[in-house]
Amino acid sequence: MGTAQRKRLRTISEKPDLFDQLPDDLVLHILSKLSASASRPSDFINIIITCKRLKKFALDPLVLSRAGVKTFAMKAERWSDPAHQFLKQCVNAGNREALYTLGMIRFYCLQNRGSGASLMAKAAIKSHALALYSLAVIQFNGSGGSKNDKNLRAGVALCARAAVLGHIDALRELGHCLQDGYGVPRNIVQGRRFLVQANAQELALSLRSMLTWKPQQKHVEEQQNLRYGCTVRGPAITGCPLLSDFGCNVPAREAHPVNGFLKEWFESRRGVLDHGLRLCSHGGCGRPETRPHEFRRCSVCGAVNYCSRGCQALDWKLRHKVECVPSEQWQGMVEDGGDHGFGGMVEIEEGEDVAIVE
Repeated sequence: MGTAQRKRLRTISEKPDLFDQLPDDLVLHILSKLSASASRPSDFINIIITCKRLKKFALDPLVLSRAGVKTFAMKAERWSDPAHQFLKQCVNAGNREALYTLGMIRFYCLQNRGSGASLMAKAAIKSHALALYSLAVIQFNGSGGSKNDKNLRAGVALCARAAVLGHIDALRELGHCLQDGYGVPRNIVQGRRFLVQANAQELALSLRSMLTWKPQQKHVEEQQNLRYGCTVRGPAITGCPLLSDFGCNVPAREAHPVNGFLKEWFESRRGVLDHGLRLCSHGGCGRPETRPHEFRRCSVCGAVNYCSRGCQALDWKLRHKVECVPSEQWQGMVEDGGDHGFGGMVEIEEGEDVAIVE
């Protein structure tokens, strides 16, 4: 190597690194923003593996406490001890999304009921609406215990708190509880009012999503949409017809990443369900039964089961409405009372005649 080349390399190596001159508090602030707005786990992982200084600050409790929900949107097939440790670090930093995510995974996937419920309770204390609603579902179903462990009053109280925080399914559940006198004194008028409010909020959410939704398009000259009784010419738009009765085709409400994790966990056989246990039939839920006949079934066909009225109402609009076929054998079980304590019908929405029974 010549003298000129050595001088040039020495000059390059001696050139100051501007990143190293940035103040620590500025780097922490930038990384906090990045962790909160990450659209996938790899966005945050790429920061950690960039250099030692970034790794040090990326794992700072301040940054971990502000990590967004998409930061924890891992696949079930990639679950590992390092992933578990990372979630625990975020939990120790006080991140409420990490509390809820790890709580759900421990409760349903790892079957560590006490630890999972405790983590979800900590997230609920931090006003995490989904954690409040998930705890309400556990109380309504007596998940992790026997049928006698159901606590309807606690479920109603948790739903009420989640509804105040804007959770639509909690508001709908609360409306049905009031309408049926389920865990609370019966008040049909107030229950109907809550159901109307839930429908209005869902409609507003759907209309807002239409403004930003970019549907996938397949160039097809003509598509017969027999499922909804209409013909579509030109590009076929694929979506979820939440408002198909009103001529609209909007995307389904985006589920929390942990619900996708639960579904992948049990469908990939990483988690084995005991004989007779089923997953919630709503595709965006993923909750499994913790004992036989824990979830409610459709009282018309008996082919689907749901962990909550929220899952039932959404699945009815997305899928089950066109698939539900009365089963004579199942109807006979309902009329005779069955062997598992099935009760009367509960309407999904006013004017709709398909329901779930307990």
